[in-house]
Amino acid sequence: MVLTKEYRVCMPLTVEEYKIGQLYMIARHSLEQSEEGEGVEVVENKPCKDDVHGKGQYTEKHIHLSSRLPYWVQAICPRVFYVIEKSWNYYPYTLTEYTCSFIPKLNVLIKTKYEDNNGTTDNCLDLSEEELKLRSVDHLDIAFDEFSPKHYKPEEDPKFFKSIKTNRGPLVEGWRETDKPIMCSYKVVHASFEVWGLQTKVEDFIQRGIRDILLLGHRQAFAWLDEWHGMTLEDVRDYERQKQAETNEKVQAAGDGPTPNATGSNGRNTPTQDSN
Repeated sequence: MVLTKEYRVCMPLTVEEYKIGQLYMIARHSLEQSEEGEGVEVVENKPCKDDVHGKGQYTEKHIHLSSRLPYWVQAICPRVFYVIEKSWNYYPYTLTEYTCSFIPKLNVLIKTKYEDNNGTTDNCLDLSEEELKLRSVDHLDIAFDEFSPKHYKPEEDPKFFKSIKTNRGPLVEGWRETDKPIMCSYKVVHASFEVWGLQTKVEDFIQRGIRDILLLGHRQAFAWLDEWHGMTLEDVRDYERQKQAETNEKVQAAGDGPTPNATGSNGRNTPTQDSN
């Protein structure tokens, strides 16, 4: 049975603002989380189109993370190991898929939609009756939910951060009921690992990892508000290009060179988008 969870993450922003904030956060976060031979490598980035959602951006990334996996996972993985992320970004709707060629039975599908409310839409992503029966909902609080000490930085704590540009923050208990503006990231995560004896353990591990990443990314998007607020789409695209080039250089430093097509079909480093 596929483990299905819906995460709802509120932010003291508008959906239109987060279009810029999301791109800034992903580019900077990817660089900060990468090191020699490990991290996020952007392989392809190009426009795409969907009959329902219209024009968007397709991105493929290779996430190199062997040494960051639990020992019980490292034991069954090769030394050179990466997860493939394919994302279709039709903001405010995105679709992201994670697979691994070494583990063909592993599949994670994330559907995301952003709305200007505080997480009150019951079925934002139009799940079927069968999917609703299997779904569990987790409301994340970027300020007060338990947070991993290894990622904690006081300057990125929403309970202490105050935006100079917008006068938003610090966030206090009950902020999701009182603060304006407010938006919500609705994310439905289907995690599947159909291997007898490991299925439950791996699927739980995946969901915990996704929850941690969602908390970290959304906390950073808010804490970095004064650095990206006021940027145009062109500004943040330029920022993406710069940070992506730095990130790919870091990840490839310990290897023999880039993954094939790692600079995109036009031979240049291209910007990246993601579903966070």
